[in-house]
Amino acid sequence: MVLSIKRVPTVVSNYQKAETAELARYPSGCGRNCLRSCCLPGAKLPLYAFQSVNKLPCDKSLTGSGNNGLSIDFLDSLILGEWEERMLRGLFRYDVTACETKVIPGDYGFIAQLNEGRHLKKRPTEFRVDKVLQPFDQNKFNFTKIGQEEVLFQFEANESSEVQFFPHAPIDIENSPSIVAINVSPIEYGHVLLIPRILECLPQRIDRESFLLALLMAVEAGNPYFRVGYNSLGAFATINHLHFQAYYLAAPFPIERTPSKKIITMKSGVKISDILNYPVRGLVFEGGNKLEYLSNVVSDACICLQENNVPYNVLIADSGKRIFLFPQCYAEKQALGEVSSELLDTQVNPAVWEISGHMVLKRKKDYEEASAEDAWRLLAEVSLSEERFQEVKELIFESICYCTHEANLMADDSAVSPLSRENEEVLNGTSRPDMVPV
Repeated sequence: MVLSIKRVPTVVSNYQKAETAELARYPSGCGRNCLRSCCLPGAKLPLYAFQSVNKLPCDKSLTGSGNNGLSIDFLDSLILGEWEERMLRGLFRYDVTACETKVIPGDYGFIAQLNEGRHLKKRPTEFRVDKVLQPFDQNKFNFTKIGQEEVLFQFEANESSEVQFFPHAPIDIENSPSIVAINVSPIEYGHVLLIPRILECLPQRIDRESFLLALLMAVEAGNPYFRVGYNSLGAFATINHLHFQAYYLAAPFPIERTPSKKIITMKSGVKISDILNYPVRGLVFEGGNKLEYLSNVVSDACICLQENNVPYNVLIADSGKRIFLFPQCYAEKQALGEVSSELLDTQVNPAVWEISGHMVLKRKKDYEEASAEDAWRLLAEVSLSEERFQEVKELIFESICYCTHEANLMADDSAVSPLSRENEEVLNGTSRPDMVPV
């Protein structure tokens, strides 16, 4: 049986509004200044060239020092400056700065936003939710069809030890650049899309290289209010072309204030903890002797979930210092008819931002009556059961310990055994390590 749900897809590009039949009339190109072979030759776009990961200092908080006159927050300023320029040009579908926002009273500080514009003038579409990994389909909308005016800049590693910016750089078609583009249906100020190796037309699935790129973007921006998120297929990603999202919100997300319980500190220095006292069960990753170690552990966990067909969401917070991973099952429950009509009527799709505590509401009634209890009730439906979460954790730990050993990231050969006796007890619930604040 195929599990699917009907939902209104988010319009992330002004060219997405064209119907599939219309796009099909231009198989060799559209002539609309897109990112396909018809329009790319001779095109130039700004290029932000960051330090290659093997050039970064061990303390990633130092990233950006010695950058040939570019300040540490140059990427931060570049994103906001280019985003505001597109806003002045009228490229967004609505003014997100006019959306009402409030903190819902309660201990958790859930944030509610009334954003009626994201849901207008689109027909419900059927999405398959029982396959996290699906092949790329060039006949459906993908990011090569966006207009070049929606692209803010190329985002690429620089083999030198300096950050560099080129206002008009040629597009290296042979090496498929990664780009940062606007989301024309923004949730918040500065809402952008990071599209790794865009011309390779990768499906929505994380790999080590793409996740490191997203983590580096959070580190390079250097702003704790700038978070990077990811939604897998089956967890409310609607475009099967690899992409991350990011935006600015000048308030702490509830998940960032939630306590955690340490499970293990790996010999690479990466600490993994259970999230406590939160409606969605998940893991938090932090630390690491090198930035790449942290990135590899998280990406290997994501790859494990993908290969085991478990939908998930990821939040990169604290300028890349903490990463939250949430396996989820809301869309599956929805397809099986196990979600109440009361929750379905809100039309809230609990993806990474909602799970993190930023509730994007589409009806004024829901916004005006929003309560902490309502937010908790919705998010509790997103979470795996305790039993299923323990099973998924075991899969993750088996995978990441094997991968880190194979990659020689452990300090010695004693890491051949996936987990120590102490950590096996932790996973099985027979030991309770001290609680530490996240």
